[in-house]
Amino acid sequence: MSANLVSLFNDFDNGRLSRRQLLQALGMAVALRPAAAFAQGQCGGARAGTPECDTTPAKLPFEATGWKTVLLDHFSCQVADYPKEAAYYAALMNWTIRSDDGKQAMLDIGDWGGLLLRGGFQAPPAPPTPPPSPAGDAAAAGRGGGRGGAPRAPRLAAFDGFCWGIDAWDAKNVEAALRKRGLSPVADNEGKDFQSFHVKDPDGFDLQISNGNRKNRRQGAASGKTSMPAPFEATNWKTVWLDHISFEVSNYKETAAFYHALLGWKLGPDEGSQNQCQIGDIGDIIIRRGGGGNRGAVPGTLAPRRAAMGHISVGIADFDPDKVKAELDKRGLTAREDTGARGDIHTASYKSYHTTTPNGFDLQISATTRANRNPLV
Repeated sequence: MSANLVSLFNDFDNGRLSRRQLLQALGMAVALRPAAAFAQGQCGGARAGTPECDTTPAKLPFEATGWKTVLLDHFSCQVADYPKEAAYYAALMNWTIRSDDGKQAMLDIGDWGGLLLRGGFQAPPAPPTPPPSPAGDAAAAGRGGGRGGAPRAPRLAAFDGFCWGIDAWDAKNVEAALRKRGLSPVADNEGKDFQSFHVKDPDGFDLQISNGNRKNRRQGAASGKTSMPAPFEATNWKTVWLDHISFEVSNYKETAAFYHALLGWKLGPDEGSQNQCQIGDIGDIIIRRGGGGNRGAVPGTLAPRRAAMGHISVGIADFDPDKVKAELDKRGLTAREDTGARGDIHTASYKSYHTTTPNGFDLQISATTRANRNPLV
């Protein structure tokens, strides 16, 4: 790779160059490779085929279970101020509050998922202040996908676990299968109806596997309340789909192979820095190199293993880009356009906006539904 191309990609990784400017600078490379190839990931253009962008998938860590994931039971998220976060999701996304015991709240995401919000988040020490960008460099402003623009609110939220329901549940067989594969299941049951086991994924992320399905979860109306009043007028949006989870891990190949073998998630093409997997008929997850935010992390480094959800993207019914932006603007919320470098938000095949929750988490709102689902690679 030439020194000029190395410089271009370094500028892109460090936020000094937008996707559009990168594409323009690459010139002929863009002409020869569809723009969609640059929409997600770090291995488009001249990086494709380099050693750091190896597309060979990892071997399965153990024999596949044959399980099928049938439900997102819930995400687990710890925040600094959970009542404020709960009131925000209830007003903006119409996620209903099922319970609130003063320490945590459980919200229903439509009729297909849940969000457990817990208090007690403690912000880590602030990182050193980065050096100023070169004079005259304003390239990052307005970049889709959450880069550039005005300074963000501090992130006081961490999605630190998720619970998935699988088919053909039998607690004894599930426990035996987990132990056979070298995992250490910890039972977590609620009464007679809900059974589950917690295990750790390759980065130590909390994975809960349950008997949850649409027939035995979220029955009856959610009638809980939280202590925080609504921050603004409620929208009429209906959340209908899990567009994708941005899951940043230490070794995306190993993690993708792990979830494929354990939970039956369907692997997509290996891009060289990420793999977009299909979670049955629930949605997608982009398992990407990053290790909790360090986009440049390369598998095999000695850095501590860790995983984090960089953002979650959910699809809403009847998405209209102008109306969605107007609703966000009306409520004083950010609206960072993201078409995956596919062009104008009115005509692009992928349409979305990123906004920021009260505790600083990156929430993406998109036009993607089950009917128009399409991998973003």
